[in-house]
Amino acid sequence: MMSSLFDLTGKTALVTGSSQGIGLALAKGLAESGASVLLNGRNAERLADASASMPGSVGLSFDVTDAEAVKQAVDSYEANCGPIDVLVNNAGMQLRGPLEAYDPADFDRLMRTNVNSAFYVGQAVAKHMIGRGAGKIINIASVQTALARPGIAPYTASKGAVGNLTKGMATDWARYGLQVNAIAPGYFKTPLNEALYTDADFSAWLETRTPAGRWGEVDELQGACIFLASSASSFVNGQTLFVDGGISVSL
Repeated sequence: MMSSLFDLTGKTALVTGSSQGIGLALAKGLAESGASVLLNGRNAERLADASASMPGSVGLSFDVTDAEAVKQAVDSYEANCGPIDVLVNNAGMQLRGPLEAYDPADFDRLMRTNVNSAFYVGQAVAKHMIGRGAGKIINIASVQTALARPGIAPYTASKGAVGNLTKGMATDWARYGLQVNAIAPGYFKTPLNEALYTDADFSAWLETRTPAGRWGEVDELQGACIFLASSASSFVNGQTLFVDGGISVSL
């Protein structure tokens, strides 16, 4: 009985930004729980490599910041291949810099990638889910959804928006049988954080600041994703689950 709560056999999951890092780890976790996985990315070569590392997965290349491209890709897959039962809005980027000197063009680019994409893909997929009366949407937020750190104010703003967009999606779509939640990772060794984990001083500070005393490993995010994608979370809606070694709850 308990194992069936987390069984994703027969479900199809789309994970955006899944050619590397957290997205690829989440895709692998969903696949190991039985889901058929659609990988997404803009870099065709990297996406092909990711697909090759996951037998049975399908690459679905489209630009998550292009609303029309998103709609065409989602509608085409739904019409020709079948339903998307689970969406993980993982695509994101980081552009660090002092706020007083931050380029407005970089701010716009970061917001399009981190926030607009979650709206575009979420809306495109939800329209089909609503018609079926069921669906799971998982937005990837961040520990910066709740906390700030010098040099990343625009990123913090974007992830705060993802947290509140998650609440709004749940409020609008729960009545149609959808569950919309978010995962907020702490500090994990990913390509996005390479500048941080290769900095010995920062790593030492982080390990002291985090109650668990270490960086997270991307596979440690899989359990939260499987839970939110499965029937085990059938009455969980609008929540942000922090997976951060305790950093967000400790001074």
